Amino acid sequence: MKLIILDRDGVINYDSDAFIKIPDEWKPIPGSLEAIAHLTQAGYRVVIATNQSGIGRGLLDMTAFNAINDKMCKAVNQTGGRIDAMFFCPHTQADQCDCRKPATGMFEEIAQRFSLDLKGAPAIGDSLRDLQAAAAVGAAPVLVLTGKGKETRAAGGLPENTQIFADLAQAVDTLTG
Repeated sequence: MKLIILDRDGVINYDSDAFIKIPDEWKPIPGSLEAIAHLTQAGYRVVIATNQSGIGRGLLDMTAFNAINDKMCKAVNQTGGRIDAMFFCPHTQADQCDCRKPATGMFEEIAQRFSLDLKGAPAIGDSLRDLQAAAAVGAAPVLVLTGKGKETRAAGGLPENTQIFADLAQAVDTLTG
C-alpha cells in the first residue's frame, strides 16, 4: 500500500494566523484538490495529520472542526479524490502532549492504523515541525512553499534529504512521476 501524509493548513488550504474557525474560512490552495485526486488515482492512501491548537485555545469546537473537514472532503471528492483518514492534535504547545507535531504521536497512530512502517512514506508540510515529525519516524519530509513554507525554508535547519516544492500540485506531480 502506498501512503502519503499531508498537513492541512498551508498545504491543502490557505492558512490563517487567526486560525480556520468556520467552514467559510476554509479556502483550498489552487491545484491542491486536483493533486489529492491525482494521488487517489495513482493508488495512494491520503492521510492528513494536522495540529489544531485552535480547539485547545477555545477558538473552535469539534462541531466547527468537523464542518470544516466535511467541506474539505466534499471538495476533494468532487475532484475525484479521497481522504482516507484524518488525524489531529487538539492541544496547545503548553500541553506538552505526544501528538502535537514535532512529536510523533499522530504518525505512530497512522502507522498502527494502517499496519505500516512509515519509512520512506512522503509527508508533506509547510512548517519545520511537520518535517521534524516525518523525519523522526523515517518518513520522507517534503516542504511546500505555500502557507509558512517560504519562512520555514528561509529559517533553515531542515531535516536531511528534505525535498522542496512550490506547492502540493508540484510535489505530487514529481512524486507520482
